[in-house]
Amino acid sequence: MKRSFLLLCTALVLTSAISCSQANGDEASTTTETGGKKKKGKKDSLENNLIEAAVPGLRRIGSLDGVPESSGLAPAEKPGTYYSFGDDGNSATLYRIDATGKLLGEVAVNAKNKDWESLSRDPQGNYYIGDCGNNNADRRNLRIFRVNPAQPQQVGTIAFSYPDQREFPPKKKERNFDCEASLWQGGKVWLFTKDRGQGQTCKVYSVPDRPGEYEAKLVTSLKINGEVTDAALRPDGQRLVLLARGELFILDGGSWDAMLKATPKQISLAGTGQTEGAVFKDQNTLLITTEQGGLYEYDLPQ
Repeated sequence: MKRSFLLLCTALVLTSAISCSQANGDEASTTTETGGKKKKGKKDSLENNLIEAAVPGLRRIGSLDGVPESSGLAPAEKPGTYYSFGDDGNSATLYRIDATGKLLGEVAVNAKNKDWESLSRDPQGNYYIGDCGNNNADRRNLRIFRVNPAQPQQVGTIAFSYPDQREFPPKKKERNFDCEASLWQGGKVWLFTKDRGQGQTCKVYSVPDRPGEYEAKLVTSLKINGEVTDAALRPDGQRLVLLARGELFILDGGSWDAMLKATPKQISLAGTGQTEGAVFKDQNTLLITTEQGGLYEYDLPQ
């Protein structure tokens, strides 16, 4: 209770201070021209200082002005670039951005965006788009689209159902069939649920990474006191990060199985907004996007 109150106060102070800085007219402009070079303005400096004070290691580095309601993030083909996409109601488009959020290109995917929520990539360059957002736990057409951006008209569909769902929708306290986080690992796509019932358990399922119709396999359940919105695996394969709304959970281990058995370490991201996308920039740095268009870097604790 004390921790929640402290985080709420921090977020309110941060929001208030940023709003004040935005109201200071020309003095708070984001950039100024000096001798032909751009200098960081006072607004950006104040915002980053406040964010860093609230969450050490966290800083805002840009905005996703060309991506509507960013809901996922994955590495693109060229190092230092990434793909994102819009939430439900937006077009079936992958947006390629750089590490500051600048839009570099678009890929129109030959599929429907019912409720895209997650994105991951395998070593062969195939991308897995999780069209499995399921807010009311009543969908019977859950699927993952497999696509290579070089051939976006050729899309494979991995359709799946949950083995433990019997009602559509189930009772409210049992609504733990919304998946906003997935990633590819070891020939499978792993699904991490967002517990909309009691908000305390993240169920982990897996399906093969090949097109077809499957009953997902329930692998384990994680004690996560939050609603998971994305998943990211460190390049060395020994750290799993689950992003939630304004917080993240870290699971360390020497193998995939060990990470799924680890006790999650919870970290606050107070002040960032509705965090929806996460990807490792390098071994120690996480890129995080928000549905409101914010782009952040976070230096993970060792």
